[in-house]
Amino acid sequence: MDIKNDKTIIDKHRALVFKKQPELNLVSPCRLNEGIIRHSEFEKNKFKVKFDNGNQNIHFFIPASGTGSRMFKFLYEFLADPSDETRSKTERFLNAIESFAFFELLPYELKKKVREYDISLDDFVSYLLKQEGLGLGLIPKGLVPFHRSRSFILNAFQEQLLQGLRLKEEGVNFHFTINKAHEEAIKEALNSIRHLTGRKCNIEWSEQDPSTNSIAFDKDKNVVHDENGEVLTRPSGHGALLSNLNQIDSDIIFIKNIDNIQHEAHSTDSIDNLKYLGGMLDFIKMELKEAYASPNPRQQIAALNLKYHFINHDFDFEKLTIEELKTLIYRPIRICGMVRNEGQPGGGPFWVEENGMQSKQIVEKSQISKDGNQYRLMVQSQYFNPVIMAVSTKDLDGNKLDLEEFADPDKYFIVEKTYQEKNIKFIERPGLWNGSMSDWLSVFVEVPTETFTPVKTVLDLLNKSHIEQS
Repeated sequence: MDIKNDKTIIDKHRALVFKKQPELNLVSPCRLNEGIIRHSEFEKNKFKVKFDNGNQNIHFFIPASGTGSRMFKFLYEFLADPSDETRSKTERFLNAIESFAFFELLPYELKKKVREYDISLDDFVSYLLKQEGLGLGLIPKGLVPFHRSRSFILNAFQEQLLQGLRLKEEGVNFHFTINKAHEEAIKEALNSIRHLTGRKCNIEWSEQDPSTNSIAFDKDKNVVHDENGEVLTRPSGHGALLSNLNQIDSDIIFIKNIDNIQHEAHSTDSIDNLKYLGGMLDFIKMELKEAYASPNPRQQIAALNLKYHFINHDFDFEKLTIEELKTLIYRPIRICGMVRNEGQPGGGPFWVEENGMQSKQIVEKSQISKDGNQYRLMVQSQYFNPVIMAVSTKDLDGNKLDLEEFADPDKYFIVEKTYQEKNIKFIERPGLWNGSMSDWLSVFVEVPTETFTPVKTVLDLLNKSHIEQS
């Protein structure tokens, strides 16, 4: 679809961009036993055994098209305009330079100069980031060397593969969304792990569909054009990946970000956690199906709602017809791990009211009014969404669902950026785990903070979870 020449789409985007940012009506943050479930180790083990004994087809869905440049933001800023803050971070980076896996990729002579402090800071940082050197700032984050493992250097793609293969002996598949320009390098990295382990696994990749891009406008509501006179479009955020996720036909799909990975030596907690989430998903689907088939389905499903907090606990299931009850539970299901909020940027779990019903949603700060009570509710949030989830995109009878039917297109974002020193505005689609999963059945469970070890800055690679045990 050529959206650049489609007047209907352009007019639709213009109307959305110049509306007020859609906001949600928060009821309260999800808290322990009020939307967040904490299981005992005994209960977790029950779900893990359920997962281990199952024969489900499993997929990992991992968005991985982002570049590594943000990891090195302070280094770019240091090169452009040094400040005390960027100098301090750069010095810490250089003092620990031999701890980073990519140090092994440096030529011998350059390593020698670095060790003897015989190279200028600017020249060394430029070598790391730019095309003439390692070009770490130009490749996808998933290709940046993260870890040393014995005599090997592993990037995030490779570590995700190794971790996923430890879940089960067979039946594990991987789907990465990537930038096609780097497809060959990604393929080479993943194939090296397949050859190394001798394991057979199906690996797929796709890219964000250009037809999901958004039209850019200036402040006067005019379409912005690029230097070639073409209508300027922008990628519409991770919500555009819903169509990619919709193509996967699998019993359990694990969704996580490419940079949330641990060194293989520290990955046991994360593997156990994925088994816990996957087993719980399977168990809940079994319970819902049995409840719906029981002589008193409304009472049974109401009891499950008290147990898993799908919607508000005082909802009157008795008023539903049997078809309405089926519609309520025959939908995609997601089990989302939540970690304690320690000030991380990103979305959090909230109870949201819409059309007289309360449901649990993962909400971004930009979706919340900054006025009065809504803002106070936002800052009271105790949990954070690390994007560690097990999802089912099939109904209780095993039929594949169309995920577009369970998304809310009205929960989009309005974004402001600059292009050639001009302010532009465009829309981003409802976030993949935000409005794009608005009408899913959601279960939120507390997971250990050890399972959330993202690499947002290169300095995060100095944390214990990314260092090989000696």
